[in-house]
Amino acid sequence: MKSIITLIRFISAVVATLAFGIPTLILKPFDRRGKIFHAFGRGWARVILWICGIRIKVRGLDKIEPGENYIYVSNHASLFDIPAVMAGIPDQIRIVYKQELEKIPIFGWVLKYGPFVTIDRRKSFSAMRSLELAAERIKYGASVLLFAEGTRSTDGRLQPFKRGAFSLAAKTDKPIVPVTINGSYDRRPKGKFLINPGVIELVVEEPIPTIEGEGKQFEVSLMNRVAQAIRTHFKEPATI
Repeated sequence: MKSIITLIRFISAVVATLAFGIPTLILKPFDRRGKIFHAFGRGWARVILWICGIRIKVRGLDKIEPGENYIYVSNHASLFDIPAVMAGIPDQIRIVYKQELEKIPIFGWVLKYGPFVTIDRRKSFSAMRSLELAAERIKYGASVLLFAEGTRSTDGRLQPFKRGAFSLAAKTDKPIVPVTINGSYDRRPKGKFLINPGVIELVVEEPIPTIEGEGKQFEVSLMNRVAQAIRTHFKEPATI
């Protein structure tokens, strides 16, 4: 029975992705700053989460200032992380995502042709160009989200962080906001078919200034501070 319900949810999610994705792609030539894309994307995220029986609980939104641009850095354990952040944080966020996601029909195409930023982890030059593009997004009035671990966790636990997000912060002087995502792995563990309804919690921490330093040592220091902030609120998945 659970498999049938999950299949119905998948089909409904595909229909919703088409309903939001096609108009988004059609309107792209008239959306240079990506605001229409973001509005459709946030609507899509809410609908997808509703279809899957997932509720979002957010703590710490009072710590971010409306109109300010940030570099959000979070852990990553599920495909639900992107819609959870888009639905839960009221900011013009552009996701920095791994190139492999573009292989997903419809969803991947919208990512590729939208204002989000793709990163090819296999090529250092391409990865650096992606960070430069993310910096340009910030200059145009958007915030960005990077997953600090670089890829999804296979077991829901925290993985070692990579320096990319912190290199971007040092380049732009924009504050870093640690975001802890809890519960997304339990909603759909990697490699599993079933979707488990429930709650995904986002914990937004105090922005960390980046204007006072530069260089590798400063980036490593930032990384350690963000890692500690995320570990403070992180809850081990119940499905481990």
